[in-house]
Amino acid sequence: MQKTRLGISVGIFGAACYFMGIISIIPLVVMAGYILLFEQHEWLRKTAVKAVAIVVFFSIISAVIGLVNNASTFLNDIVVLSNGTMNMSSFNRVISLCRTALSFVQALFLLLMGFKALKEGSMKFGAVDNVIDKHM
Repeated sequence: MQKTRLGISVGIFGAACYFMGIISIIPLVVMAGYILLFEQHEWLRKTAVKAVAIVVFFSIISAVIGLVNNASTFLNDIVVLSNGTMNMSSFNRVISLCRTALSFVQALFLLLMGFKALKEGSMKFGAVDNVIDKHM
C-alpha cells in the first residue's frame, strides 16, 4: 500500500477528495491543491483533478438550470407587467425538482467514486475523463 507524504494511504486520500466534494468545494480545492503541489503519485493527482472537475461539471449544469429558471421568471414578469396573467409556479417547481435531482445524482456519484477510490480504482465519467487524459 502506497503512502502519501502525510503518512496516510493513497486510496484513503483519494476517497477523501471525492467525499469532500459532497461537503463543500473549498476543502476539496485545498486538498486538490495540496495533492497537485506536493504529491507525486499519478493516480492520486488524477483523482484530485477528477473530483474537482466532477463538482465543477455539476455546478455548471445547475447554473444552466438556474438560468432557465431566471429566464422564465423574467418572462413571467414581462407578461404580468403588460396586464396579462401567467402562472409559472408549476414550471418553477419542475426546475426546483431538476436541481434537487441533480444534487442527488452528484452526491451519489461522488459517494460511489469515493468508495471505489478506497481500492485505488476509478469509474469512467465520459467527457471529464477525456479532458483530464488530454491535459494531464
